[in-house]
Amino acid sequence: MYEMRKVLKEYLAVRRTLGFKLRLPGRLLHGFVEFAESEGASFISRKLALRWATQPADAQPAQWANRLGMVRRFAQYLSTMDPRTEIPPQELLPYRYRRKLPYIYTDVEILDLIFAAKQLPPPGGLRAHTYSTLIGLIAVTGMRIGEPIGLDRKDVDLNEGVITVRKTKFGKSRLVPLHPSATEKLCEYARFRDQLCPNPQSPSFFVSEHGTRLTDGTVRRWFVTLSRKTGLRGPKDSHGPRLHDLRHGFAIKTLLNWYRAGVDVERHMPVLTTYLGHTHVADTYWYISAAPELLHQATLRLEESNRRKLP
Repeated sequence: MYEMRKVLKEYLAVRRTLGFKLRLPGRLLHGFVEFAESEGASFISRKLALRWATQPADAQPAQWANRLGMVRRFAQYLSTMDPRTEIPPQELLPYRYRRKLPYIYTDVEILDLIFAAKQLPPPGGLRAHTYSTLIGLIAVTGMRIGEPIGLDRKDVDLNEGVITVRKTKFGKSRLVPLHPSATEKLCEYARFRDQLCPNPQSPSFFVSEHGTRLTDGTVRRWFVTLSRKTGLRGPKDSHGPRLHDLRHGFAIKTLLNWYRAGVDVERHMPVLTTYLGHTHVADTYWYISAAPELLHQATLRLEESNRRKLP
């Protein structure tokens, strides 16, 4: 079993060099190896993988299928070294991933979130400036939450109004140009940050009350607090509109504005794909089917194009 641990370490290292971060899969696969040890198993079998994947018993089938998929990929790697390895077939826990339909925030709801963030404790502290600016930046750029909190000061060019996002999802880097109004808000935040936290412990552009880099979990917890305060969730609701939906909203509103302005959307789609940091343009096209109004606009454009082709 020590060998399985050693191979798992090598497997994770190889995949991470290819650009996969594997934070959650890494933790879960270490848990799988511990489970195998407790079962006295010396190799991966289908039954072993299935018993582990279907934990906890009350989880959703999607979670079971996801866990089995992690073991399957590891087993494929391990099978080249241990012929006893059984690779669990995909149909063992069939599940087809379906994207969750995005919640599209209205402009009023976004402003309410920003206003609520400005009231965060302590009074006169940095947290209110940090979270109100962070939410506004995500709303107007469509950045993933990990991208703004991963920014260092050198990545934010306030003179040129350009953000450099470095090697985030899939190891890609890109430039994100900003509207002058967004640049102005970032300049305001930088002044408050430097005044309230003159000696930060991190080079991060956005910092906590203690001058450290924000964490994904902390930002999401505060967002839940804000969404409850603004009525987007009930007082005790753990589910509801997500922070990531601000990214979806940016993409959908951009496409809607293009359609309404008569822009050649198909021609400009690669631009939006690059701006959002998508790997494939198909990921951006998904937004058309995700919003009924967008789908309607696309249908009207197609009908108009077909009419023009008629003799």
